[in-house]
Amino acid sequence: MRKKIAKFSILPLAAGSIFFSFSTKDAAKLNMENYSTYDLNLDYTVKDVKAEIEPDFKISHTSPFLGKSYVGFKEALGFKESQGDYKTINHYGYLGKYQFGKGTLKLVGIYDTIDFLNSPALQEAAFYANASRNKWILQRDIKRFVGKTINGVEVTESGILAAAHLAGPGSVKKYLRSWGAQAFSDAFGTTIKTYMKRFGGYDVSFVKTEKNARVDFEKFRA
Repeated sequence: MRKKIAKFSILPLAAGSIFFSFSTKDAAKLNMENYSTYDLNLDYTVKDVKAEIEPDFKISHTSPFLGKSYVGFKEALGFKESQGDYKTINHYGYLGKYQFGKGTLKLVGIYDTIDFLNSPALQEAAFYANASRNKWILQRDIKRFVGKTINGVEVTESGILAAAHLAGPGSVKKYLRSWGAQAFSDAFGTTIKTYMKRFGGYDVSFVKTEKNARVDFEKFRA
């Protein structure tokens, strides 16, 4: 039987892009370990849920270029957690776009995980409430450590909030107050340092400090 060799071309999408062409035979020889998007600034295309969340969060516009805004922060974090999938449940039982555990959801007033998975607006509200609560818990550490460098990474407020989403505010306190000696990693080996670096430098002033931040669950029921 005659073998067919297909050829693929990647066309330039912008000035300065590289054009190259290769066959499936050549592609099989590529070492993909040499290619990675790690540590790159990426633009994400995400589902526009403006109509659902605008009444609560007063978002006046949406844009595919989210930059270093609060929206950019949460979308980048949501993409890292689940590639922005509101319906996903991982094999450890973490739920939705931001991969919440059931215990954390209860802390912000959410007990029905089915409704949670079926409502993007509820998930966005939960993310904000949890960030607000974590910001209250870590407010002294934010004042003390922002601008300092720990384990080669500059500490920023958004980096602290991202790390708290990953590890919980208690673990972040231990990490900061030990100057990085008391480290944490999740079941996938992701560390506080990784999140501090990856999500540093966003403007999260939109998140208000609130001790008992909770979601008004009833307003999201169908």
